[in-house]
Amino acid sequence: MMQEHELRDLGIFRIPLPIPFRQAGGPVNAYVIEEEGGLLLFDPGLGTAPSQAALAEGLEQTGHGFKEVTRIILSHGHLDHFGAAAWVAEKIGREIPISIHGADADKVLQSGTDWPPLINRNAGYLKRLGVPLPTIEETATSIGTNAAFGRRLAHVTPLVPGDRFHCRHATLEVHHMPGHTPGLCCLYERNHRLLFSADHVLERVSPNPLIDLRPNGEPSSFKPLVSYFESLERVRSLAVDLVLPGHATPFNACIDVIDSLHDFYRRRQAKIIEILERGPRTAYEVMRELFLSSDGFELILMISEILGNIEVLEKRGEVVREEEDEFILFRTA
Repeated sequence: MMQEHELRDLGIFRIPLPIPFRQAGGPVNAYVIEEEGGLLLFDPGLGTAPSQAALAEGLEQTGHGFKEVTRIILSHGHLDHFGAAAWVAEKIGREIPISIHGADADKVLQSGTDWPPLINRNAGYLKRLGVPLPTIEETATSIGTNAAFGRRLAHVTPLVPGDRFHCRHATLEVHHMPGHTPGLCCLYERNHRLLFSADHVLERVSPNPLIDLRPNGEPSSFKPLVSYFESLERVRSLAVDLVLPGHATPFNACIDVIDSLHDFYRRRQAKIIEILERGPRTAYEVMRELFLSSDGFELILMISEILGNIEVLEKRGEVVREEEDEFILFRTA
């Protein structure tokens, strides 16, 4: 099996970048891949001074510079992966394509919505999930704007599943893997059995597919964890020797990690069933019984995990929802 140090022979370089999010499981990774006459940059990282400095230093250590970057590919629309894109484009000094899947484009564009107003617009839906209004207001207030971690982009080009990028020693295929976000994409190198997994498959933490809060405040039809499991099975069908993740170090045992993720979620769903067997609950009430405390963005992560698992149980017919005027309640079937 290929090891990380052998990637350099393929013109592939990993640059770990510091981030202030402990839940991510480690530094975010920017990947530089040599193309004919340039560089492909996959996920430039967070738009903070420490992260940008680490990206500049790491790029220099590869023997390359920003002027050689000919395209930027964004795996998904989370700031720790795209926040430095505008800064990199300025360092390049000319227009280059910056690509992302259309389902995540609104998350990276200047017309997108920051988390605080997004939470406020979805207050009605969150209240129906059982979150008290004061808690919603406190969460929106405690979460800073995106400006602290990077800038949004004026425009992007679509990243299309099935597209191929022919680099010097590698051909990268685009695979759409919705779950963590609706538009997350991985890159797959078939000849050398490499998977650039972004946040879809991580070795030490569960990617926690996030609740999809819509700009208009209406509930989304996208079911993150249901979609995530479907995408995981597509990864299982790929021949992968080395996973190049969005966070922390590369790893070999892709199938073992997928199996452990399934085990983790089975245990979580069993606990949710135990709670609902005691009577109908809102998603927030289930969350409070499973987690001791939550505030700020932690609440979004936790409510996402609970609702996602409940939707999986709904699909399996083990849980049903009862929509009342004020709340959405869940009970065992």
